[in-house]
Amino acid sequence: MKYRLFLLSGLLLFISCGENTVQKGVTVNDIEELNVALANVSPGDEIVMANGEWNDVKIRFVGYGKEKQPITLRAETAGEVLIKGKSDLKLGGEYLVVDGLHFTEGSSPSRAVIEFAINKDTLANHTRVTNCVIEDFNKDQRNQSDLWVLLKGRHNEVDHCYIAGKSNRGPTIRVDLEGNKSIKNYHKITNNYFGPRPPKGGPSAETIQIGNSFTSMAPSYTLVQNNFFDRCNGEVEIISSKTNFNEFRNNVFYKSEGSLVTRHGNYCIVDGNYFIGDDNSEQIGGIRLIGTGHWVTNNYFYNLKGQVFRSPLAVMNGIPKSPLNRYIQVTDVVVAHNSWINCTSPLQFGVGSNVDQKDVLPASEIRSERPIRTIVANNLIYNEKGDMLPIVAHDSLDGIDFKSNLINNQGVALNPYSGFKQEEFSLSEVEENLLIPSTELPNIGFYNGFEFDQIKEDLFGRSRADKNVVGAIAGGPANSPNLMDVSKYGPGWYTINEANENEVKTHSVASVVELVTAVEAANSGDIIALTADQYELKNSLKISKKLTIRLASANEKAIIMYSGEAKTPAFEMNPKGELTLEGVSLKGQKSQYAFASLQSNMSSHYNLTVIDSEIADFDYVLKGYKYSFSEYVKFKSTLIQNCLNGIELAAEDDDRGDYNAENVFIDNCRFLGIAENTINYYRGGYDESTVGGNLVVTNSSFANCGAKEENGILINTYGIINVIIAGNKFENNRVKMVARLWGAKNNSHADNELKNSGELIVQENLPLKLMY
Repeated sequence: MKYRLFLLSGLLLFISCGENTVQKGVTVNDIEELNVALANVSPGDEIVMANGEWNDVKIRFVGYGKEKQPITLRAETAGEVLIKGKSDLKLGGEYLVVDGLHFTEGSSPSRAVIEFAINKDTLANHTRVTNCVIEDFNKDQRNQSDLWVLLKGRHNEVDHCYIAGKSNRGPTIRVDLEGNKSIKNYHKITNNYFGPRPPKGGPSAETIQIGNSFTSMAPSYTLVQNNFFDRCNGEVEIISSKTNFNEFRNNVFYKSEGSLVTRHGNYCIVDGNYFIGDDNSEQIGGIRLIGTGHWVTNNYFYNLKGQVFRSPLAVMNGIPKSPLNRYIQVTDVVVAHNSWINCTSPLQFGVGSNVDQKDVLPASEIRSERPIRTIVANNLIYNEKGDMLPIVAHDSLDGIDFKSNLINNQGVALNPYSGFKQEEFSLSEVEENLLIPSTELPNIGFYNGFEFDQIKEDLFGRSRADKNVVGAIAGGPANSPNLMDVSKYGPGWYTINEANENEVKTHSVASVVELVTAVEAANSGDIIALTADQYELKNSLKISKKLTIRLASANEKAIIMYSGEAKTPAFEMNPKGELTLEGVSLKGQKSQYAFASLQSNMSSHYNLTVIDSEIADFDYVLKGYKYSFSEYVKFKSTLIQNCLNGIELAAEDDDRGDYNAENVFIDNCRFLGIAENTINYYRGGYDESTVGGNLVVTNSSFANCGAKEENGILINTYGIINVIIAGNKFENNRVKMVARLWGAKNNSHADNELKNSGELIVQENLPLKLMY
């Protein structure tokens, strides 16, 4: 018996030793050690990257773990492994985990920062990237395309990550379905915080893109759930669903200037999402529908002001016999149990109808197929102030059935659509941005359509079995959902609202040397006060942070005389440069520029504001080079005179939908003696989903300008979508036209005075180059 016990104990010891041969927690200090460790991984292994900076590293993580024994690559301390420089991570194999890495101050040397594939043959499956951060990891300039996360393979997950600041071309996350190995992928994108993405100024800037037009008929089954989208303003599509059977559940879209769009593909579920708007933006949308078989249920829309393509609900017209990359007719869609609260014209149908543009577009681009077999039922609309057009028909609504929809429009009459009942009811605030019915809703009947019994829960996850009513909310929440509690999203170690704001300091400068030193040494947000009367500036001031340069006293203007080389700017706008110039007289020598972007390597946008100033004797007032981009350019109460060119934002001439600035505001300014381009702002290419740029010229005067302008147009806005020219005076400008506005778009003019300045005309349809 003793002998048998001895043998048994020896056998158990042998088995135990065999199990312990799996190495756990191997720490590596550099890429060489990491490569060695990765070459020898086995199921259950854990490789720990030492804290510190990892510069210019190409990590190729290939391994074959098991479901209960994944192979893990993690930071020694989450957030303290900084991946910088020209670095990327590629994954291949089975059951891998990446945890706690922070990508910052760099860019990918390849097509993606993190790619779930090594090559076309080695893809990742059952692989998870969690607890990571990618921020400002941009290519050198915005036309250079990449993806920050490229999902391939099957059953992969990106969760609890913080991803923000992408400014170059390409979606932030894309799901690739090319090849059988990547269809029916069941990927999960969950519990992430998608931080601000600035406008790109053109297409291809989605936050999430699932597939593309050429794989749009493939089944994907991707789940996007419990994410927070914070000011994701890259383009009109925040999420672009381009495959079949995707689900979008319980996400919060916060002040994001775009929409969740079923761009291609069919049979999506859009359920339980929150869309939160802003009184100060008319670009924030909700859901835009294209295709077949979608179910849109239990969604909450609040304070959205977007119109047409960005309306709270946009149901589009399709193209007859549409090719895969255009617009398939909306059919067999259900929109039920949603709530629109204080939204402008929330329901819009036949969006994109463009039969009136048949003279400038081929038949293959005419969106004339109206939505059919579509049910809009059991929805709730509440307007604190009556809306003249809560339902907008851009085409006939003969294919849409409206059933049991309730609206309180404060007594303002509706168009006589059946299926909408106007009754009084009130709301109460549960928390910021969230209002729910405060009393029993009026009984208007209830539509119980085919498979409506599958809508089992409301927005808060409460059962509809006991009490089912119209709208997204069948009863008050058991607890406040705390929509704005951002700690629920992203990595636990990363503080979303991290205070990056330093105490604003004022730097008083009395000489050019002090001015140059202050610009270099100041922290972002600081003020530079000019105390001298004049400054002789010989080299460009490089603006790469947020700065205000202004006169110390409001009584007079300080003069900055710029004598730098020809074609150089007094103020060189670098990536992330944000300049406010106030109370300054800026003068050149006819051959330089007052403001200009970099000619290359504009990895991020710049912003410019000029207030109560004078600008004179320059070649260009503002020169925006190709691939540069400004979120806003503002000139207010400023005199601009004796310059060869004024504001030039027309370098994006490839006619691919791109443009050089999102917003240009000119108010209460005087333009005198600008010889050529007074304002030249251009967007080329018929990209109908691009909804910019935006130009507002108000209360300003233009005299003796444009005499040498070859195209004969004073304010050239060709292809710009939103233009307002109002309350201005044009006198003795030797041009054929003050402006040629695009009638089919949101271009308007009012209360302008023209004297010896040609015409201000409206052309209904502009011929533009087709992009597709």
